[in-house]
Amino acid sequence: MATQHHRRSPVSNPPSRTAARAGGRVVVIAPDSFKGTIGASDAARRIAAGWASVRPQDRLRLLPMADGGEGTLDAFELALPGATRMPVTVSGPDGRPVDTHWLLLPDGTGVVELAATSGITLLDRLRPLDAHTLGFGQAIAAALDQGVTRLLLAIGGSGSTDGGSGMLRALGAVLLDSAGRPVPPGGHGLARLAAVELSGLRPLPPGGALVLTDVTSPLLGERGAAAVFGPQKGASPEQVAGLEAGLARWAAAVGDARAGAEVGAADAGAGVGASAAAVGTGAAAAPGAAAAEIPGAGAAGGTGFGLLAWGATLAPGADAVAGALGVPAAVRGASVVVTGEGRFDSQSAAGKVPGYLAALAADAGAQAMLVAGLIEAPTTGFTIAVSLTDLARGRESATRDAAAWLERAGARLAASYRPDEFGTTL
Repeated sequence: MATQHHRRSPVSNPPSRTAARAGGRVVVIAPDSFKGTIGASDAARRIAAGWASVRPQDRLRLLPMADGGEGTLDAFELALPGATRMPVTVSGPDGRPVDTHWLLLPDGTGVVELAATSGITLLDRLRPLDAHTLGFGQAIAAALDQGVTRLLLAIGGSGSTDGGSGMLRALGAVLLDSAGRPVPPGGHGLARLAAVELSGLRPLPPGGALVLTDVTSPLLGERGAAAVFGPQKGASPEQVAGLEAGLARWAAAVGDARAGAEVGAADAGAGVGASAAAVGTGAAAAPGAAAAEIPGAGAAGGTGFGLLAWGATLAPGADAVAGALGVPAAVRGASVVVTGEGRFDSQSAAGKVPGYLAALAADAGAQAMLVAGLIEAPTTGFTIAVSLTDLARGRESATRDAAAWLERAGARLAASYRPDEFGTTL
């Protein structure tokens, strides 16, 4: 992840909509990162350069955003003077060591980003069955060792489907198979799960832990962690089914452990499919099963569920980051809000940056505009939407030269801007 050295908040007191030079407007440019291609800060600068080339009279306010995924640490560091990067070496999602960091805020809060510790971009190749969240838990443990008073945990950008089991291991949980041996890490290890012991978990800090998440999926089912996100992490249909069964065992075993009993997840002689089905049926009223249904439990391959089991609280990531940056106040003084992300899809309106910014703009009476690498869903709520893939006439070119195409997109948006016009898609 790129190092962010800025320490000054870019947000000043909100100007009036006519505070720019004569004939100009106030334009807020607040994209998320274009994952794997360009960071939020660089994306904002490129869009701004394109806009200014067409409308130099406008006042541009750059507020690079994040929603709990990659770039969240950068966003908080940019917003809060005195924030300190705390270096830590953790076990990456494929077991290789990762030199990374978490962020200590001036008020004693620790911010830990899953993307920087167990994220998909840290993998040498996709490992749908073996990738894990152990490193994320190790970074959380390091923050606890430092004595943080509260935790903000950003869980977007994961590369695993282990239900947060790796993270909980790093915090003191014990996961055993039917022979009393530790189960292997990753989602496939959950297929062997027979018992969970949570009594050794480290306590939450005094101010608790708030989980910043960009999705609202439950742990299990057709909208769950394995079904929706497993394929994005390289899982075949057969592997998705196996991961789903493992997550069901995990939820049941956590429910048993929270209820104070280490009840076997399955008879040692039963097959995986039969065992998983038996556990799922018998755990309908267990705490683990109830937590599995909470929106966001399926975030980050089920890491949301693991954090709920620890006692953390889930919250929309974009809302928390925007509050730290002063984005709502900035939008109230703007005529135009430009946002964006790498892929705009059906999940984008549910807690991700574009949907959040579109709602803020609507409430403020400003026009919302969208730039995305790829647009795969209706852009309702945006007056203008630009796809870099369409603009570049191909995904490869859009990805290879993302900075240049973002600048062109900014120019296209500025040239197309008309006060009080709605519904234009470019």
